[in-house]
Amino acid sequence: MIGQVMLSPGDVISGLMGAGSGSMESRIVVDLRLPRVLAAVLGGGALGVAGLLMQTLFRNPLADAWSLGLMAGGQLGAALVIVAGAVVGPGFLMFLTGFAGIGVVAGSAAGTLAVALAMTAMARRVGTVTLLVLGLMLGFMAQGLISVLLHFTNRSQARIFAAWNDATFAGVVWTDFLTLAPLLALGLIGAIALAKPLTALLLGDAYAESLGVNVARLRRLVLGATILLAAPVTAFCGPVAFVGLIVPHLARGLVGSTRIGALIPATALLGGLLALAADLVVHLPWDQHFLHLNAILAILGAPVVILLLLRSRSLRTGV
Repeated sequence: MIGQVMLSPGDVISGLMGAGSGSMESRIVVDLRLPRVLAAVLGGGALGVAGLLMQTLFRNPLADAWSLGLMAGGQLGAALVIVAGAVVGPGFLMFLTGFAGIGVVAGSAAGTLAVALAMTAMARRVGTVTLLVLGLMLGFMAQGLISVLLHFTNRSQARIFAAWNDATFAGVVWTDFLTLAPLLALGLIGAIALAKPLTALLLGDAYAESLGVNVARLRRLVLGATILLAAPVTAFCGPVAFVGLIVPHLARGLVGSTRIGALIPATALLGGLLALAADLVVHLPWDQHFLHLNAILAILGAPVVILLLLRSRSLRTGV
């Protein structure tokens, strides 16, 4: 109901009842706002669960797909696909993206996977603070490579990437859910299936192994589930920041438990609500100008990071 065009409850009902009629209310509600709302709920929930998986896997309260560089890897992969359309030709890009954007999703997933594997290898050798710094450095390096790629592409492709890189749920259309929804469902199912061994992992690798958990295999599966959750959202909605960082901590406070099985549904619900609330603020009628989604999420997320740094001795001292 709230947006650049204000609609009454009656207009919304009329738009829903007249889906496909071509009326203004129908186009606004069914073709524009419903896909955006659904993308925000699904994307926010997926990023929240991905953040929970990362924080559990690395036993690091500041870990998520953004702070560990996974999202930057996804940006680089998506940029490679978009820029390839300008270098090789538009037919190449249409071939890659012919199945509901599967080419961009594949590029984003490949970039996310590369960074995830690198971070997992380094997590065994370095401490908490060093791991976060390494994630930031990988993110900066990916951003540098993206800048170089865009320098050698044409303006139209650069504008396509810039629009995607702003992060928004408004660009998702109904056909995108043919790719987005199944991948997120697989990632969520994987996360739920891994809940018990992940709870054991909270007490350390040795404890988990004493319960029969194959820790090395568990790490690979968790990374796979994280990629299924984070990469499609990054591909279709851009690099949405802070949701995966904030939401797991809110869920722990709400649920009052560290059991991953209890935290997953709470994290998914809160992630969807947070993303939807931020998207609502972005699309308020701000004198005909839109705010950036990540600007709102940063205002919410930065205080959480500061509080975590102040409260966590290990993060302050780096041990």
